[in-house]
Amino acid sequence: MFRTQAGLMGMFAGLLAGFLSVATPVAQAQGRDVIRCGSTDGRFARCGVPWRDAEIIRQESNSPCTRGDTWGMDRYGLWVDRGCRGQFVEMGRGGGWRDGGGWRGDDDRQDDRWQGGGGWRPGPDWDREIRLQCESNDRRYQFCMVDVGNRGRARLVRQLSGSACEEGYSWGWNRAGVWVSRGCRGLFSVDRRW
Repeated sequence: MFRTQAGLMGMFAGLLAGFLSVATPVAQAQGRDVIRCGSTDGRFARCGVPWRDAEIIRQESNSPCTRGDTWGMDRYGLWVDRGCRGQFVEMGRGGGWRDGGGWRGDDDRQDDRWQGGGGWRPGPDWDREIRLQCESNDRRYQFCMVDVGNRGRARLVRQLSGSACEEGYSWGWNRAGVWVSRGCRGLFSVDRRW
C-alpha cells in the first residue's frame, strides 16, 4: 500500500511540475506581461491593462481578431468584440500579430496600413459627422457598427429612453462603432476622422 501511495504522489508531483512549466509562458512573453481578453458569446468586453497600446500575440478563438474591428485600444483600455479571444501584450519593439494570422518577427515587412506611411486612404467625403440611433431593447447589449476612424469620436446627442445613458456604463464607443446596454436608447453623433 505504501508503494501505491508513493507512486501516486510521484505521479502527482510530476504532473504538477509539467503543468507549471507549461503555464508560466502564458504570464510572460519575452519578458512582457500577457493579458488574456475574450469576447464571450460574441459580446463586447473590456479588459483592464496598464498600457497605452497593445498587440495580440496569440489568437485563441475561431472568430477573427482584427485590430480596429474585433479588438483594439481606446481611452478606456483594451476591448474585444464579436467572439475575438486572445493573449495581448504591451505594444513594443519586436514582433506582432500578422493580419492574416501568425507571429511576425522583426525581419518581416509590415503592410502600409499598420505603418501609417502611404497605403490606402479613404476618399475626401470620409471625414464627416454621422448620426445614428442605437437602442438597448429589453436592457440587452447592442452594437451599432460604423467606422469611427483612428481620430474619430462619438457622443450622445439625445437620450431617447427612460433608462440612464451614461458613457462607459450603459453606452460607449470604439473604432468599430457605438454600443449600448442596460436599456439605454439614444441618438448619437459620430465625428468620423481618418
